[in-house]
Amino acid sequence: MVAFADRLVLRQRELGHPLCVGLDPHLDRIPDAFRAGTMTPHDPASADAVERFFMEVIDRLAGRVAAVKPQIAFFEQLGWRGLQALERLVARCREKELLVVLDAKRGDIGSTAAGYARAFFGETAPLRADALTVNAYLGLDTLEPFIDAASAAAGGLFVLVKTSNPGSGDLQGLTVDGRPVYLHLASALGTRAERLAGETGFSGLGAVVGATYPEDAKRVREAMPEALVLVPGYGAQGASAAQAVAGFVRGPNGLEGGLVNASRSILFPAASDWGAAFDASLKQATDELGAAVA
Repeated sequence: MVAFADRLVLRQRELGHPLCVGLDPHLDRIPDAFRAGTMTPHDPASADAVERFFMEVIDRLAGRVAAVKPQIAFFEQLGWRGLQALERLVARCREKELLVVLDAKRGDIGSTAAGYARAFFGETAPLRADALTVNAYLGLDTLEPFIDAASAAAGGLFVLVKTSNPGSGDLQGLTVDGRPVYLHLASALGTRAERLAGETGFSGLGAVVGATYPEDAKRVREAMPEALVLVPGYGAQGASAAQAVAGFVRGPNGLEGGLVNASRSILFPAASDWGAAFDASLKQATDELGAAVA
């Protein structure tokens, strides 16, 4: 099996940009052409509408981005129908050769963590992901089942390190022994990077670092020189392409070493012709990020 880090980096080198598109089904923003019923979480028609919409999105993304990032919470709110829709969408991504970074932010202890790891990396798991977001702020021991499962599946992990929300500094930025907490975590992850290392020199044990904090991204990179980074905050949250790639490193074809996620700015363009507007928004993002890493 080819390591997740290699599959991602090699595909991005072919495409020339690091864009990852988030699959976040905000029910009130699903385009009219796909809507059905009341578009409320309890309406069975909502899950069908979401599935139809994202099947179209996935087909339009195929061959144009390396990865997508479904946010599981938006599907969970729809109950079992939402998870069934997500299962079929993940299968469609595999058909279209799109890597799936499942944004579930799981984190727990002992056998519960192992259960989560099997749910997303198990060989026959319906929601098997190429990579998973996880939360290590319960303690580093909570990562072990995820690292073991990801290693066996040639998968990746993106650990929440310095997130893009305004309140991230409440705890992540607290100073302990002269350094912020998030850098202590980054350093601890850096020592474990070899366990998910690939041939490209990057490790699939990566970090989530918000684009809204580019200087922090540089500090995380120093602590985790081999890590891939998953960068939210570009697009609707206001960060520029240059800010989003602040934690990248120079590779053979330009800056590389991570994924820059955009969701709402691409999925829900304000236009009557959704398809044309979607394609235009996608091209703008890939052009901007392509220029930023060149």
